[in-house]
Amino acid sequence: MNGRRKRRIRRHTDPVHLSDHFIVRRLLRYALPSVIMMVFTSVYAMVDGFFVSNLVGQTPFAAVNLIQPVPEILGAVGYVFSTGGSALISLQLGEGKPKEANETFSLLVYAGIVIGICITVIGIPLVRPLCRILGATPEMLPYAVRYGQILVSGILFLMLEYMFQEYMVVSERPGLGLAVMLLAGSANIGLDALFMAVFHLGVAGAGWATVISQAIGGIVPLIYFFRAKDSVLHLGRTHFRPVVLLKTLTNGASEFMTTMSTSVVAVLYNLQLIRMIGEDGVSAYGVLTYIAYIFTSVSIGYAEGTAPIVSFHYGEGDARELKSLVQKGLIIVGIGGVVMTVLEELLAFPLSRMFIGYDPELLRLTVHAFRIYSFSFLLSGFNVWIPSLFTALNDGFDSALLTFLQSLVFQVGCILLLPRIFGADGIWGAIIAAESMPLVLAVVLLVRRRKKFRY
Repeated sequence: MNGRRKRRIRRHTDPVHLSDHFIVRRLLRYALPSVIMMVFTSVYAMVDGFFVSNLVGQTPFAAVNLIQPVPEILGAVGYVFSTGGSALISLQLGEGKPKEANETFSLLVYAGIVIGICITVIGIPLVRPLCRILGATPEMLPYAVRYGQILVSGILFLMLEYMFQEYMVVSERPGLGLAVMLLAGSANIGLDALFMAVFHLGVAGAGWATVISQAIGGIVPLIYFFRAKDSVLHLGRTHFRPVVLLKTLTNGASEFMTTMSTSVVAVLYNLQLIRMIGEDGVSAYGVLTYIAYIFTSVSIGYAEGTAPIVSFHYGEGDARELKSLVQKGLIIVGIGGVVMTVLEELLAFPLSRMFIGYDPELLRLTVHAFRIYSFSFLLSGFNVWIPSLFTALNDGFDSALLTFLQSLVFQVGCILLLPRIFGADGIWGAIIAAESMPLVLAVVLLVRRRKKFRY
């Protein structure tokens, strides 16, 4: 026991390892690269919209936002292998099985590559009919098809990027993962400016800038894990083990459901907005989602950054450390929700003006939507972190149940019902109601599972 204590008590300047004892400062330090990665990912995704809106026009901007959920749905498989796989790998490391962990890691990466190629081949021909199903007007259709086909062609890179963001954390190299993401994000921003402002390639320029940046985010870590034989994780020989794939799928079901449901919900939002407000509504929602994603990415980054720590200590059987991690997580997420709500209320106007300042009426509509939507951040952090906690504990069922109810059932119900009662304001406020209802169940499950997982 003394040896373990000596191994874990470190100065704040020492490298952080999964086996450490985590005070709040050390916990935030370990999660910070993941938070920055997620925020930066959301920022460079937002830059696409900024350039399209200001350099190409409102109709192409609406078209880009209309088709955006499709590649997100297709790429959601990467989240399954990312979060579900990292939970399993971290558990194996905590159990003292590094060889098995590396075989699992290699299998998941190779399987992800095969699946990504298949999705691309199948997905590209489906983009045009999907654009029509999503309600694209004749003016929006060519922009939506062009942008969507380009993004679907890069699905493999998107999946690898998702996967390696998490695997870098498990490999105790979150700083390297951050550096790769900063490189990819900077490339996207620079190429957006080059392709659209200099070469005038329009929405195609935005699409290719995104795909190239995703290729950087996916291929650079792939090369690193092939070459870094002394890393905690490295790519090598493996065996096809269906039970590993099944466990990964069940572990990552909630994160897959989150991404897929978010995209499905975005489709419903756009359909309702086209029906009730028109193209302006889709544009306003586009701005809203770009900026809201920055705030949501903080919660996602913290959840993903700390999940391997939870998995490791659960696998190690350290109930005391596990309890400490859960208590600290609840406090951090609660404080973060208040801060993000206040920030979004304060920044609603300047951030909206950055996108659509050229249209006063559209700007007014967007700011009004923000004033309502921002209160959802008081609750959303818990609805991100608690399912992620269950995933980290290898409890895929509870995690998926919470995510399914919050991100699909309640949101779909609220989007369809509330506009009938409150008009357009019901669309903007649907997220608040949808975040409130599943949180009650999440708290109940959190309390009832304490004895089982000993936190």
